[in-house]
Amino acid sequence: MKYGYARVSTVNQDLAAQLQALEKEGCEKIYSEKFTGTKSDRPHFQELLSLLQVGDTLVVTKLDRFARSTMDALKTIKDLFEKGVNVHILNMGLVENTPTGKLIFSVMSAFAEFERDMIVERTQEGKAVAKLREDFREGRPKKFSKKQIEHALQLLESDSYKQVENMTGISKSTLIRAKRKQFRS
Repeated sequence: MKYGYARVSTVNQDLAAQLQALEKEGCEKIYSEKFTGTKSDRPHFQELLSLLQVGDTLVVTKLDRFARSTMDALKTIKDLFEKGVNVHILNMGLVENTPTGKLIFSVMSAFAEFERDMIVERTQEGKAVAKLREDFREGRPKKFSKKQIEHALQLLESDSYKQVENMTGISKSTLIRAKRKQFRS
């Protein structure tokens, strides 16, 4: 049987392209999850690995969807080969259980891990540069400006929270927090 596995790292990312590629490849059953690849306890992937039997094929769109590190990739591929499972990584090809196939897989896994590490490093460098700016704020940007919040608080003097929320789009909880902050100042 041909099984597919798709994964994205965050809830906001879309699985559609991977699922489409796996369906096009003829996967009879597809497992997917929204779970970071840096964690080893990916529940759907673990479930899939436990189901695979001799002669089955595991299809993954990209190597970085398969394993979180080179060591993890090598251990997983070794376990799959020992079970008699074929592995097909669409952007790489069929991984052969031969010395050459294992070498190519090892090298490609190392490059995938290197690429991931470089992304993390560049992200950290970007954060460090951003922190030097005077206006730096960690986290998600504010949805409403200070001026918008102040206007909404003025509206509260004559209107209810519900009315102000309908007029401005600013939620009651945000207005309450802003009001508390205003009183502390």
